[in-house]
Amino acid sequence: MTKIKRKPMILTTTNNIENHQIVDYLGIVTGTAYDSSYSTNGKSMSFKDMFSMSKYKEMYTLGLESIKEKAFQDLKDNAVKLGANAVVGIQIDVEPFTNYNTLLVSITGTAVRVK
Repeated sequence: MTKIKRKPMILTTTNNIENHQIVDYLGIVTGTAYDSSYSTNGKSMSFKDMFSMSKYKEMYTLGLESIKEKAFQDLKDNAVKLGANAVVGIQIDVEPFTNYNTLLVSITGTAVRVK
């Protein structure tokens, strides 16, 4: 079985892409993900580690990166459904849910086709 090689999708916060011409604007796409910011790769922070600022920061950072990666994958999947090979004008919003120790990451951009 032959695998089709795809070029990586271009993701940018700018409204244009240097050395590429936008040939079609396909619509606004979003990607969202949420999870506890205190867990990553299935590992949760221990009660003891919550009182260690370095461990707390490390787990919080790793958790946030994991949630952002899921949201970006969702954004790319939605852009591919529209036939896009790039997303421009990306904005990222991170919202904490204080009652649940959970972060929501929402990413929005414009799906485009470039050549």
